[in-house]
Amino acid sequence: MSAKVKTAITPVRSENYPEWYQQVVKAADLAEASPVRGCMIIKPWGCALWEQCQRVLDGMFKDTGHRNAYFPLLIPKRFLEKEAEHVEGFAKECAVVTHHRLEAGPDGGLVPAGELDEPLVVRPTSEMIIGEAFSRWIESYRDLPLLINQWANVVRWEMRTRLFLRTAEFLWQEGHTAHATSEEAVEHTERMLDVYADFCDNWMAMPVLRGRKTEAERFPGADDTLCIEAMMQDRKALQAGTSHFLGQNFSKAQDIIYLNDKGERTHCWTTSWGVSTRLIGGLIMTHADDDGLVLPPRLAPAQVVIIPITFKADDPEAVMDYCRSLAEELKGIVYAGRPIGVEIDDRDIRGGEKTWSWVKKGVPIRLEIGPRDMAEDSVFMARRDRPAKEKQGVPRGTFLETIVPLLDEMQQGLYDRALAHRTEHTREIDSKEEFYEWFTAPEGEPTPIHAGFAMSHFCGDREVEERIKSELGVTVLCEPLGDAEPGTCPFTGQPSPRRVFWGKSY
Repeated sequence: MSAKVKTAITPVRSENYPEWYQQVVKAADLAEASPVRGCMIIKPWGCALWEQCQRVLDGMFKDTGHRNAYFPLLIPKRFLEKEAEHVEGFAKECAVVTHHRLEAGPDGGLVPAGELDEPLVVRPTSEMIIGEAFSRWIESYRDLPLLINQWANVVRWEMRTRLFLRTAEFLWQEGHTAHATSEEAVEHTERMLDVYADFCDNWMAMPVLRGRKTEAERFPGADDTLCIEAMMQDRKALQAGTSHFLGQNFSKAQDIIYLNDKGERTHCWTTSWGVSTRLIGGLIMTHADDDGLVLPPRLAPAQVVIIPITFKADDPEAVMDYCRSLAEELKGIVYAGRPIGVEIDDRDIRGGEKTWSWVKKGVPIRLEIGPRDMAEDSVFMARRDRPAKEKQGVPRGTFLETIVPLLDEMQQGLYDRALAHRTEHTREIDSKEEFYEWFTAPEGEPTPIHAGFAMSHFCGDREVEERIKSELGVTVLCEPLGDAEPGTCPFTGQPSPRRVFWGKSY
């Protein structure tokens, strides 16, 4: 019997995946629970990772014509009530402000006072308050299209929370646009989904499926919801982003009207779309291993960490000068549109502890440099996408010349590995029996790692969809976009326009 391999994270993925996830977040120093139940404190390394997401996505949004704005956190309750389906969809998650000050109570504590004339809802999403502004900003067809993005926080009073994946307060961006025609709005909805998919595929190295939500899973108040879905290492799905065609529902509720070129007053067609800090949860569950976080080089806050080895050096400052000089050379190399990010770790702690802290943080390349490396004008290099103990000496010049293709190779390798995982655990299924078997734990086994995705025909019957969800905890992840191949629904025997993806979701 072979000895158990020692890992930085316990339990490992195969033992307890949910707890493994929490321990990776802790070990990588990304976030921690806050004193407010269900909320989180995002720590500097986690914030740096979110800033990277912001930087790249913000550039993509501006390249497609959007401009940033900011709207209030507090929304009058009457705004939400204007769109019935919308308020019904979010009512149970809303935090509400009813007073505007605190006063000393009879027992010496503080009690709410100054009741508001109208309750204010803490932003769960901003369609209604942004729509109110659009109704004032838009007068004629010359004001269209209006393309706005907001980086903000939102509050949805979730009862069951997990850091990054589902918290009562989280960070996100929400795009809101108004258009003159339905066709233009639909096209924009699809374009923004493509932006999200591009970001996930090419920056996060997290392959995603592009698809359409069923009516049961659609955004409250939308005519259509498009989504991207990714498979995590436990084979569950993570909805990584959504793009909604809102039709004229919100423009009618908010009187978003423009004067067309014929002098006619017409309601706009609107869209909204968003991603959140849940992306960081997706990145963890796509790439992390039993030693901690593994970061895709293009999105890493730093691509290289330099660890000076000075405890046996006759001249420690000479080693530090060598490291600083190398860092400056690396910063002069452009990778993924910016100078290579470099950290020099000169903390006065044990070398092993220092090394493992960066392994757990997922920095793509670690360099250890001591007197011998300096004398040979070389670096001692380790790659985070390979076992932690696998290291090699590389001449300094060679390392500098090959750093960009090396990072590209690592980025592509992470994507290929994640894609192979999804392919291996996705199955076409054409019978109800096989479908139920695929999503049912073998008798006598504790809850196993989830089976994966199923591609099955589906007639669209909402009652069938609800029954499967109730019996198996499985939902339709999405209806794939593009050409469809008709078939027969295995649950009803009725004609089916296409196969859909089924799976268990976060």
